[in-house]
Amino acid sequence: MCGIIAYKGKKDASTVVFEGLKDLEYRGYDSWGIATVADSEVRVIKKVGKISDSGNVGLVRSNLAIAHTRWATHGGVTEGNAHPHLDCSGKTAVVHNGIIENYQELKRQLSGHKFSSETDTEIIPHLIEERMKGGISFEVAVKEVANLLRGRSAFVAISADSKKLLAVRKGTPLIVGVGNNEFFIASDITAFLKHTRRVQYLDDGELAVIDSATTFFNIGSGEKIDKRIIEIDWQQETAEKQGYEHYLIKEIMEQKETLWGAINQDEAKMLAFANDINNAYGTFLIGCGSAGKVCMTGEYLFSKVAKKHVNSYVASEFPNYSHYLTPKSLVIAVSQSGETADVLDAIDAAKKKGSRVISLLNVFGSTMMRSSDEYFMVNAGVERSVVSTKATTAQLAVTTLLAYASIGKLQEGKFLLMDVAEAVNDMLNPRYEERIRKLAQMLKGRNDAYIIGRSLNYPMALEAAIKLQETAYIRAQGFAGGELKHGPLALIENGTPCIALVANDEVRDEMISNASEIKARGGFIIGIAPENNEVFDYWIKVPDVGNASPIVNIIPVQILAYHIALLKGLNPDYPRNLAKSVTVK
Repeated sequence: MCGIIAYKGKKDASTVVFEGLKDLEYRGYDSWGIATVADSEVRVIKKVGKISDSGNVGLVRSNLAIAHTRWATHGGVTEGNAHPHLDCSGKTAVVHNGIIENYQELKRQLSGHKFSSETDTEIIPHLIEERMKGGISFEVAVKEVANLLRGRSAFVAISADSKKLLAVRKGTPLIVGVGNNEFFIASDITAFLKHTRRVQYLDDGELAVIDSATTFFNIGSGEKIDKRIIEIDWQQETAEKQGYEHYLIKEIMEQKETLWGAINQDEAKMLAFANDINNAYGTFLIGCGSAGKVCMTGEYLFSKVAKKHVNSYVASEFPNYSHYLTPKSLVIAVSQSGETADVLDAIDAAKKKGSRVISLLNVFGSTMMRSSDEYFMVNAGVERSVVSTKATTAQLAVTTLLAYASIGKLQEGKFLLMDVAEAVNDMLNPRYEERIRKLAQMLKGRNDAYIIGRSLNYPMALEAAIKLQETAYIRAQGFAGGELKHGPLALIENGTPCIALVANDEVRDEMISNASEIKARGGFIIGIAPENNEVFDYWIKVPDVGNASPIVNIIPVQILAYHIALLKGLNPDYPRNLAKSVTVK
């Protein structure tokens, strides 16, 4: 939603954070700003537009600075609404990422304070100022204010009267970078990776105080927390792969960025698309491979979220169903490349019936784009690996937005996906990848695997099977959890790997029961779920994100498939017998 970077150290802080903002621009590019402490004053510069388009901006030299690149939520795109925000005295500056759910209530408590923006963020420096009037320290005031805020937030504060850099995390990521007598705070490691790879993770409900060292506290109890420094084995961006060994892992990791691109859509265009769905007499989602599984998920999403009947079809089979299409039908075609032959044939079949066609695309100017009545970009960026990862989750995100938009709840869908994007940003760290790599070590000798899911995660069970098939050459099969007793249980032997995709939803208990049925017959149960369960032999934690669970549940399987491929000596970017764009039937 927004990007934060802060710096304290021996370098020119303004230059450090200015360059760091450029690496965070994917998180927001409506406006940006920097605040520095120089000569016991807070000096602020703000601009509307992309920071990458800025030239000489008159930065003030300093050793302490905070900076922000914004994606507007509360308030329009103006310099006044850009961060950082100041208190009435001009001595306290704050940058913030997230939403303060009770900001109106808190703002009413600040009588006598003058506000200069429409944002929820601006209450933070004023609340800090109000508490400091009572003689308490900057540090204590920040902690007290943090405890008042409801909703997912992260903020960084500086004061003209203090040389400290303070950061609070309440649900939205912030990471501390530790250099040589210098410190960084950012929404993502990439913002300071060129300076240091040594990090400390700020967890929910914690305050970081940076002076000559880093100190962490629980904001509720005030208890001091010890943090170890972790060495991140990432290289600064180099060639096309940007330091990654393969495009596949690079693109998997890029999902913490590309999800924001999928969310950041033209709202008017999105609402017009939703209106097309509402006015159609028969809506059909069509795609191939991973895009086809996105379409299946869309069928569930429209049923569950919007109470609408939307049909999904494998594109290669769709012409067989074209006989009942009419000019009032709507066909939504989904493809990464926009060149998939079977999807183009399906579009032709629809056009012959006079049906309206809208495409969800990732490649501008593709044949599908030109063949459609309208198109929608999922904004995943170039995907070089044959195995689709970031394009798939971007398609899932846009489909989720459409389901919510079709019932007039686009903002609710956006806020849900903002939480997902923040959660994925947390997931995709070296510790998480290492846990999955250990599982890959356990499975590298297996040539079979089964994946089960229910409801929204049944299509993801099928997608997970595709990932293991094409990347690691495993004979993987996905099943609906309820179908086990109708045949698949006969395949289970002692040690057979089975991945259970579990969400905290209405089918959770049934999924646990299905996993138990497999375990009772000797299966090795890998649970991908928000919570551990005794039936799991190996647990991979995912965030609890409601109707967006397909997005977070498929990512661990992408990583698992990649690491199994490496252990087998396979090239994960270029699977045998497969190509990126399937232009033949």
